[in-house]
Amino acid sequence: MSAKTKIVVLHMKELIYTAIFAALGILFIVLLIMMFLPDKEKEPDSSAPDSPASSEDGSAPADSDALYIPGVYTTELILGNQSIDVEVIVDQNSITSIRMVNLSDAVTTMYPLLEPTFEAICSQVYQLQTLEGVTYSSDSKYTSLVLLETIQSSLDKASASQ
Repeated sequence: MSAKTKIVVLHMKELIYTAIFAALGILFIVLLIMMFLPDKEKEPDSSAPDSPASSEDGSAPADSDALYIPGVYTTELILGNQSIDVEVIVDQNSITSIRMVNLSDAVTTMYPLLEPTFEAICSQVYQLQTLEGVTYSSDSKYTSLVLLETIQSSLDKASASQ
């Protein structure tokens, strides 16, 4: 039996780099798997007291009293070469929030009636919970009509009776 001793020299710096890259590689693979695997749909627990009763075919019954599908609905309003997003947030039976998103200083400078008219319309919509009966001044007629049309478009997207 001949025993030949082999000496292996490992540099600590190389070991640390290898360990770090191996850990990052494993983390990357785990993240990719988590991103691309489909999420499992959670089925409602029939024993839970808060879960809605199912109909005979196993599907949950539709809420016939709901005016809107709860969520955030956005409609783009283009003014000249600038665009503004009008965001409407609704729950099942009411309009909870209306706001302008991506409103730049250039738009507010070019259209000075936009913000005050929008605020006046929003306060009326919060009280009435509809666009019917919203009044506006004759000074801002066209601005009001454009804003009302944009809000109505968002509400049409949210409508539960589609």
